[in-house]
Amino acid sequence: MAVGHTPAAAAQLRRLRARHGDLMFHQSGGCCDGSSPMCFADGDFILSDADEFLGNVEVPPLEGEDGHVEGFTVGVWMSKEQHRVWAHTELTIDLVPGRGAGFSLEAPDGVRFLVRSDVCRV
Repeated sequence: MAVGHTPAAAAQLRRLRARHGDLMFHQSGGCCDGSSPMCFADGDFILSDADEFLGNVEVPPLEGEDGHVEGFTVGVWMSKEQHRVWAHTELTIDLVPGRGAGFSLEAPDGVRFLVRSDVCRV
């Protein structure tokens, strides 16, 4: 399974990292905010043996007017049960306007992360 992101998601991740430090995603299984990628400060979501590591979102370095911003990675997890259903998909984390109903860090900014998926062809 591959995990990517859009430029809008990368920009929001940079803002959140500046506020909260290292970040992580856990793909929600549908409880609070449908099925959406929930962003937390790294370690604020307690993982267990029931979770599967999907990979890292690679946020590239950025050259800005006020200097160079280093690139960073954001780990992405989901429950193993949910992973069995999504195992043959490529996930792209996007950012859209509107506040989600969950506990994800971007909620106060009036935006929400959204996962887009494409089935992998064999």
